[in-house]
Amino acid sequence: PSGSGKSSLVKGILDLVPIKGTVTYRGIELKKIAKETAYVEQKESIDRNFPITVYQCVLMGTYPSLKKFIRPGSKERGSALHAIEQVGLSKYTNRQIGELSGGQFQRVLIARALAQNPTLLFMDEPFEGIDIHNEEIVVEILKGMAKQGKTIMIIHHGLEKVFQYFDEIIMLNQHVIAHGSVEETFTLDHFLKTFGVILPALFQKDDLKTI
Repeated sequence: PSGSGKSSLVKGILDLVPIKGTVTYRGIELKKIAKETAYVEQKESIDRNFPITVYQCVLMGTYPSLKKFIRPGSKERGSALHAIEQVGLSKYTNRQIGELSGGQFQRVLIARALAQNPTLLFMDEPFEGIDIHNEEIVVEILKGMAKQGKTIMIIHHGLEKVFQYFDEIIMLNQHVIAHGSVEETFTLDHFLKTFGVILPALFQKDDLKTI
């Protein structure tokens, strides 16, 4: 639910807010693989009045892979253009980000992360404002990344899409209620503990599975 600490959890993992302890990924401290980690934050937290084009914004996703004082080359430019094409924004390549709709700008942020080609990707409400057609396109891209061994963590409110989109989930409300495979975790009992109410449309009375 809103205010349950989802964004704070991700920001804590990424060391954007103070936390106690150390975060590791496959036995490696996350700070040591920062260049391989991408973060798609909520679009409301970004100043869209900054004079930058879609292409320039997405190209910034390639910067972590560059050495100091090295400008993006043909490889990086190609990665940026490919990422823009993936999210269906090729015709907006040279458009100022301030001229885009909210949904279009959200896709720009996703493209910027794709251009980085991260091993670990965090996304905070990435489908907010995106129409269902483009949402499904982005989901297929993310599923392809997952098949390549990438790890993707998404903050998402669309409960009706849980089984379609995710392999594992964390149910959170100020603390972790449950974590595991969708089949074992997204249950009526865990839902009630997390949200405090039941949405009949999500569950069948007999087997408690999502419909």
